[in-house]
Amino acid sequence: MKPLVVLLHGLARGRGSMAKLGAHLASHGFDARSYPYPSRRASIAEIARELADAIAVESAGRPISAVTHSMGGIVARHLHDPRIAWQRIVMLAPPNQGSRLARELGTHPIYRWFYGPAGRELGDATRWPSPPAPFAVIAGTRARALSNPTSWASGRRFPPGVANDGTVAVDETRLDGMAAFAEVDATHTWIMNHARVLSMVVHYLRDGNL
Repeated sequence: MKPLVVLLHGLARGRGSMAKLGAHLASHGFDARSYPYPSRRASIAEIARELADAIAVESAGRPISAVTHSMGGIVARHLHDPRIAWQRIVMLAPPNQGSRLARELGTHPIYRWFYGPAGRELGDATRWPSPPAPFAVIAGTRARALSNPTSWASGRRFPPGVANDGTVAVDETRLDGMAAFAEVDATHTWIMNHARVLSMVVHYLRDGNL
């Protein structure tokens, strides 16, 4: 039976954003399943509860891993459920320490309307649980890119010399207990398609190292 891998997209994204990663995992023998969720319409806890029910049914006791992007990693941290036999998690550009960008923009009416409850919650990490399985973190360091809209305004959000991917600072991705950590020259928006990231994800899911 092929190893089952759950793919969780980021805020205001969809399952299509993880399609290239899913195809890459499938070509290496994994059963990759992308799970959409209402990232703009529900709180992180509500999203996690709905996903846990869906994942538990599909996994049916099978060992399972996850690869997440951005807020998907925070959702995964809330997926503690005895029905799910988590093995490993790879978190791509997760705001594990909370997002400075979300804190500073979270009071703006347009931000609050567009990104919803979960978008507002991303500014405060104080109550988030640890991931439910051994995990690796991969952070991006390319701060400017036309394909990453938030990078257009992030220059005044991050102080000079602070490594970031245009949305999340590298230090914001780190979390105590990481089994592995790496930085790549990638933007926040498309880190999941970076060739080195694709390779590292497979290595970690198979061997537990990047």
